[in-house]
Amino acid sequence: MKEAVPLIQTITTTDALAEYCARAAAHPYVTVDTEFLRERTYYSNLCLVQLAYPGDGPEAAVLVDPLSDGLSLEPLYALFRDENVVKVFHAARQDLEIFYVDAGLIPSPLFDTQVAAMVCGFGEQAGYETLVKRIAKAQVDKSSRFTDWSRRPLSDAQKTYALADVTHLRKVYEYLAKELKKTGRDKWVAEEMAVLTNPETYVTHPRDAWQRIKTRNNSGRYLSILRALAEFREAYAQTRNVPRSRVYKDDALIELATTKPTSVQDLGRSRLLLREARKGEIADGILKAVAEGQAVPASEQPEPDLSREKLQVNPAIADLLRVLLKGAADREGVASKLIATASDLDAIAAGLRDVPAFSGWRRDVFGKEALRLCKGEIALRVKGSTIETVEL
Repeated sequence: MKEAVPLIQTITTTDALAEYCARAAAHPYVTVDTEFLRERTYYSNLCLVQLAYPGDGPEAAVLVDPLSDGLSLEPLYALFRDENVVKVFHAARQDLEIFYVDAGLIPSPLFDTQVAAMVCGFGEQAGYETLVKRIAKAQVDKSSRFTDWSRRPLSDAQKTYALADVTHLRKVYEYLAKELKKTGRDKWVAEEMAVLTNPETYVTHPRDAWQRIKTRNNSGRYLSILRALAEFREAYAQTRNVPRSRVYKDDALIELATTKPTSVQDLGRSRLLLREARKGEIADGILKAVAEGQAVPASEQPEPDLSREKLQVNPAIADLLRVLLKGAADREGVASKLIATASDLDAIAAGLRDVPAFSGWRRDVFGKEALRLCKGEIALRVKGSTIETVEL
């Protein structure tokens, strides 16, 4: 006998969404996930929102179709503003960007189970499937992960897959929240939420876009042109909602900053520039950007951040810090990458102290000992399978 497909409610009207959000507001938390497309746009195109609050009934978990005619997400945004309901996401960065761009808000209070899992010892960048398997003792069918979520109607397989991203998340959240409270580390996760709840995390300023581009040329004149070209590309992509790579890719941008074209004929000789970018608005923007970059006075030319590249790293101290970090991570049951990155360790070994490891909870579990190790006040020893510190 064929197994019955569970009934899944899909909300397509504002009234139905408001009714659901009113019920959700009576609960301590709601789990949230989204499905979206971004291949052909600068900003994500929201295609589906999944929601679930505590409870076993089918009414507790729903799909919301934002592509439905006349549906407003304002009831959902009101729920996001409700300080009495925790909004639970897994790997929330992209989901939050969607809501911030659409409505200028960030759900609060916020809980990210990926961050919490790292604090609770589930390793680096714990995946949702792993957490569901280990905590909820369930399997997640990912066969619909790469489907086109903008097409309607959604298949039963798509709906089942989408809803699983919030139904299992309830058990994951409850387990992690309990563990954090028991260990007193809920404050650690709250510190980590600071980046996710900062609006600047979701804003790309065209003037700063050049800083993401990797280049070996540090000439002030070259960087001025690179900055102008990156600024034009970012602004053009944002205003027209197209991927920046559809304007021109990074390798073409670097080529333009190097060759400094002054005419459409020069653009025609480019090896890397897309054909569509050699004429019209994009071509005009490129030539204007190059001219503006050329005209920047020396006093206003950008300078690369070479502080980390010029670090005089003591390799012996760096190696000891890695051992100390491994010991701290094992002792605390926290992912080592969450405590300090490899570049952080090199910076500490070079004498820098303005690193995350010396503030907040990181200072307590690693930073204080790292500082004492660098000063020669403690040494390391192996005892069985653990790393211990020894007073000198």
